[in-house]
Amino acid sequence: MLGLSIRGRLSELLGADGKDASGGLHLSLNTHPVPVVTADRAQLRELHAKATANPDLLVVAFSEVARRSRDYEEYLVELSRTPAEDIDYLAIAVFGPRNRVTALTRRVPPL
Repeated sequence: MLGLSIRGRLSELLGADGKDASGGLHLSLNTHPVPVVTADRAQLRELHAKATANPDLLVVAFSEVARRSRDYEEYLVELSRTPAEDIDYLAIAVFGPRNRVTALTRRVPPL
């Protein structure tokens, strides 16, 4: 879901479709490196705060508010009622210049 959100904003990231030696089609992949790390909720909250403070980064987050919502409209209503400090993040996607993303994620253990 997070990848789809970023993909919708940055279509130029996709490489060309490819074919294997048997002629099977493999749809294009993201050409930009994607580090995957593990973090607890406190680390995710800190990462989200730092990433959203940087205008060079695109940040998409999946929170408990989103997980509990039955549809997008309910999510937006519940989100509008939830103070930032009460949002528990379950996953965050951060896209931007490699050095800026690495600076944020280098101390978080890889998955």
